[in-house]
Amino acid sequence: QEQLVESGGGLVQAGDSLRLSCTTSRRNIRNYGLGWFRQAPGKARDVVVVQTTGGTTYYGSSVNGRFAISRDIAKNTVYLQMNSLKPEDTAVYFCAATLKYYSEIIDYARVGAFDYWGQGTQVTVSL
Repeated sequence: QEQLVESGGGLVQAGDSLRLSCTTSRRNIRNYGLGWFRQAPGKARDVVVVQTTGGTTYYGSSVNGRFAISRDIAKNTVYLQMNSLKPEDTAVYFCAATLKYYSEIIDYARVGAFDYWGQGTQVTVSL
């Protein structure tokens, strides 16, 4: 079974930047639709960003313009660059991968679209 591992979370101040990393253990990241989701205590897991194998990308409205997903194929690593962090960004961030295909990018923006999940990495943003 595929194993995803996230890293890079931590405690930062509002306005700071942070970069999360995610690696896969079996298939290379280029073979997957990829996503970052986050879950705050008491809330449902929600989309941060998703990206198809072809590069089509969708950002959740709360992070659009501040966060960016990227892939380094040579390193088999997908990143989430997080800028201008706000306290409301505090959550456990999960990397996700899927072999499913949807014709509309919006259909990737849900938990059910993804097959494999990392363990999560905590991001805490203080005032």
